[in-house]
Amino acid sequence: MSNFEGIKHIFFDLDHTLWDFDRNSKMAYAQIFKEEKIELDLEEFIKVYEPLNLIFWRRFRESEITKEQLRYQRLKESFDACDFHVADDHINKMAEMYLDYLPNHNHLFPNCIELLDELKERFELHIITNGFDEVQERKMHNSGLKPYFKYVLTAETAGVKKPDQAIFVKALNDTGATYDNSLMIGDSLEADIMGARKAGLRTIWFNTDVDADYQNELSVSDLMEIQSLLLP
Repeated sequence: MSNFEGIKHIFFDLDHTLWDFDRNSKMAYAQIFKEEKIELDLEEFIKVYEPLNLIFWRRFRESEITKEQLRYQRLKESFDACDFHVADDHINKMAEMYLDYLPNHNHLFPNCIELLDELKERFELHIITNGFDEVQERKMHNSGLKPYFKYVLTAETAGVKKPDQAIFVKALNDTGATYDNSLMIGDSLEADIMGARKAGLRTIWFNTDVDADYQNELSVSDLMEIQSLLLP
């Protein structure tokens, strides 16, 4: 018997799972640097920014900082680490530009649409994301993802963030799903996988980091691997 026998509902994370956040983010910053005449090497900035962004998102997820602090501090610390001075008002301006520009770049992970085309005929597909309402809505609309998902739950709407069990329980209740007929797929071992498992869901970890190897964790590095796990 398949480990996924009886699955009817599949809950996906959005950023870093379907929507290629790092690629789209870099493109947004390239546009901002050009328009704002930021004379700093983009590659140098991105190399510093990406790990810092993950740290600040973790702090936001754990309610240590507000979303306003997240937006400011990830830029402030990145510029400081590059030894490049930017005034606070300019940082705040670029933080707003980033949120405006980010959803305009809509690269998805390879095989994303191909997988969703296969799954939509057999399962009800949903999104659970820690991202912000307006930005996530625009990402899904602009990238063509929106028609595939019957239900989208953001942490902002839920009032609680992954990995808190409450966000998964709300998603189950809202969709009429149950823990034993539901599957969570996401890139964050802590937020998506451990959080969903505590709520009783089965999980598949989308892990593109070759160094993050957990022998006992079911993971895939290509979205199309999910098809072979779920479909005969």
